Amino acid sequence: MSTQQQPKINSSRRSDYRESYSNSVQIRVNVWDFFLQFGTINQTVPEAVDIEYFQGIYLSPQQAKALLNVLQQNVVTYENAFGEIKLDPRMGTQAVN
Repeated sequence: MSTQQQPKINSSRRSDYRESYSNSVQIRVNVWDFFLQFGTINQTVPEAVDIEYFQGIYLSPQQAKALLNVLQQNVVTYENAFGEIKLDPRMGTQAVN
């Protein structure tokens, strides 16, 4: 049996690469892909919440599942180091929207 050698991975950043903070992500799914739309939430008055979206990313179902696995591993590592991450129960499933 021959063993395949793993390819060398070269990574780089494009000239338009940027990093941003997001405290809101909306996820839409269809048969072909997952769409993640990132934004920031701002609440200046009690009766209104504003969300400004700044980036949308399409992922294949395979990449979405790989992202799920990597995020789960990293959340476990974070909680082991710093303690449980508590979610606001008032948010329900809206915590990711």
